[in-house]
Amino acid sequence: MFTGIISDVGEIVSVDEFQGTLRRLRIHSRYDPATIQLGASIACGGPCLTVVAFGELPGGAWFEVDAAAETLALTTVGDWRIGTRVNLERALKISDELGGHIVTGHIDGIARLEARDEVTAQEGASWGQTARFTLRAPRELAAFIAAKGSVTLDGTSLTVNTVDGDLFSVLLIPHTLEITTWGGRGAGDRINIEVDLMARYAARLAEARAAGY
Repeated sequence: MFTGIISDVGEIVSVDEFQGTLRRLRIHSRYDPATIQLGASIACGGPCLTVVAFGELPGGAWFEVDAAAETLALTTVGDWRIGTRVNLERALKISDELGGHIVTGHIDGIARLEARDEVTAQEGASWGQTARFTLRAPRELAAFIAAKGSVTLDGTSLTVNTVDGDLFSVLLIPHTLEITTWGGRGAGDRINIEVDLMARYAARLAEARAAGY
């Protein structure tokens, strides 16, 4: 379980293919290797992946994760190459602050980034630019996205600003643009999307009641 609050940005340094159905990725991070264990879950660009190997680096750690056929089919992991930067989040501990919303790391689909609009800061302001991103959700997921609700995009917990059919927008503050991969995002990018868990269960409950269950 995660919260969608990014704690590091990692870099893919190697990609190995196994018979076309499995990918092993090595990621460099600033995490303390003493805090990583084999079998640990780390959200990498949104998907929850399992650590299968790790080691120490100057100023951080490397770790390896495997992505199987289902993950490769439903997420952007198959697009990742050496040099790709990915948002990272460690699994939630019971004592941790829940700063975002409940995130499972189970990706529902891939959204397309349709537009990025820079929002001009007030004259004389020193906190930098914000940016509005407009995305197109997969048709089957659009009903789960609501204005002022939560959505997870590339592992980042964000608040939905507007919704128009399958289009929705989010506004990112300078801090988020700086410490995540969002600063380098632009129109045409493919984005991992996980809809809000409560919205998913509410929809299922309504479906079951309509069917008489």
